[in-house]
Amino acid sequence: MAFRLTPHERGFYPLFTRAAENIARAADDLAALVAAPPAERAELAKRVKDAESAGDDVTHEIMIKLNKTFVTPFDREDIYRLTSSLDDVIDAMEEAADRIVLYRLEELPAGMKVQTDVLQRAAAATADAMPRLATMGKLQEYWVHVNSLEDEGDTAYRNLLEELFCPPHDVDATGVLTILKLKEVIDSLEEAADAFETVANTVESIAVKES
Repeated sequence: MAFRLTPHERGFYPLFTRAAENIARAADDLAALVAAPPAERAELAKRVKDAESAGDDVTHEIMIKLNKTFVTPFDREDIYRLTSSLDDVIDAMEEAADRIVLYRLEELPAGMKVQTDVLQRAAAATADAMPRLATMGKLQEYWVHVNSLEDEGDTAYRNLLEELFCPPHDVDATGVLTILKLKEVIDSLEEAADAFETVANTVESIAVKES
């Protein structure tokens, strides 16, 4: 870590950690929702929504602190990008959970569970990495791991698209509508995986600048 002559505000680190831990809980609830029968999904979706609201609160706290802090722990642009990316993750997960319930989807494709598993692992890795921003210790393994997980998510996403749009038999108008609804959900899950990669890439950028 680079030597600093000027003391800087360290209160950002606990906030990043809170945001990431909140995301990890939401990812677990989202995975449970995808695996649950339809009757149990609304309550799990509410928990994901509550986590999204809590994430908004943390984002607001970080932005207030950023506007009031003269000497930040690293570049203001990186703080903003990291905060925005963490917020993007939970927004996309909440959107997926909400659409599953709103659209009253019944059976969900197995590949969607693969997507939520990727999100759970990325969330756990991110929650583990955020406290290490304070020392910049052992972060390379984090961003390499999350980039690898994003590749897994891309594969799951492409497989799901092929499954949805190349069904083994003809579908009627209702079936086509269901396909479109499912695509919106898997698009949101893919957006969450992409946002995790942006978080990891931002951490890499910060670590390089601070080394």
